[in-house]
Amino acid sequence: MQKTSPTRRNQEVEQSADMASDTKPMPISGNLKLIKLAVLCVLCLQNSFFTVLRRYSQGFLKESYSKHEVLLFGEVVKIIVSAYVISNQPRASGSFASHMKELAMTAQKMFMLSLIYGMMNILSYVALRNVSAGTFAVCAQLKILTTASFSTLMLNRRYSWTKWRALFTLIIGVLLFSQPFWNSEESLNSAEGNVVLGTAAVLTEVLLSGFASIYFEKVIKTDSEQLNIWERNFQLALGSFPVYLVCILSNGGGEAGYFGGWSKVTFALAIFGAAGGLLVALSIKYGDAILKTLATTGAIVLSSLMDHFFLDGPLTIGMVLAGCIVVTSIFDYTFDKTPQQSVIQPKAAANGKFSELNDNSSHDEEVQGLLNDPRLAEKKKVED
Repeated sequence: MQKTSPTRRNQEVEQSADMASDTKPMPISGNLKLIKLAVLCVLCLQNSFFTVLRRYSQGFLKESYSKHEVLLFGEVVKIIVSAYVISNQPRASGSFASHMKELAMTAQKMFMLSLIYGMMNILSYVALRNVSAGTFAVCAQLKILTTASFSTLMLNRRYSWTKWRALFTLIIGVLLFSQPFWNSEESLNSAEGNVVLGTAAVLTEVLLSGFASIYFEKVIKTDSEQLNIWERNFQLALGSFPVYLVCILSNGGGEAGYFGGWSKVTFALAIFGAAGGLLVALSIKYGDAILKTLATTGAIVLSSLMDHFFLDGPLTIGMVLAGCIVVTSIFDYTFDKTPQQSVIQPKAAANGKFSELNDNSSHDEEVQGLLNDPRLAEKKKVED
């Protein structure tokens, strides 16, 4: 039997490797980046349309509905949509009714998050009664830094200097862009109140906002219960329902009474609000809480442009230049190629599987790099 020479065998191995490389699938990290960018754009559009529609409703139509009723209706929409999606998902055992009952009984973590959101609404009300709208708007931009800081503390993430620089320039850009609003004479003149109390309230809200965003991300990505994004949305909406219901009852339904002053625009606002909640969860699933913050910040610029062209809002040269700073900062953060270091890993479930919500895409790039390492290929040749 004729033996194959080592040289020919090496050539055959190289040809097989070339054929395998031609048919290899697209790296997972590339797909994740595309999904992140798509979610970022959709969430930014949703926030922009929601802001403009709300200004049209309250600024032009002068509708007097209760904002808590709109939020409550949005939570009902999220419950219905999430339940519908869950009903069409495969289940290992048990009926749909028993599964939903189990979700309701194990929603303590989401109930705590709902209470935090309710506290944030109360703190916003207290802050705006004691400090000017301009002071409130400036302090609110610190949410970007508190979110990044809690991400470092709770998720052990290490951001590159490029990302930190992008976040700082983003804050500066937003402040410059909104300067005509918060630096106006009307916004600087606040009603008589306790400035210390108002400032403490807005700073506490900023801290709670950063904590809540990272807490939600941690529950989604590391919880041992291994619930998917729709099940967590159902639990969060279920926990928010009684919070907004208490707010409605305590205010007596607002100026127009219980569910008074509603119109088609009001229903559209509620639907947009519900869509925003679902999109926020998707942005955290495929990215992180910082991605959600970037989308919200970018929406400030886009909604102001829409406000100018459709509702005759202000737009100056300074705002245009500041908008360019905001957009550049978002791109600097999003497309920074420095590997993101994180020691957090999803916990193993009872069946031994890991969560599908691991957003550490740099791991896929490292694996792909190892597979393509020429030293491993040379070692394979020597072994053959």
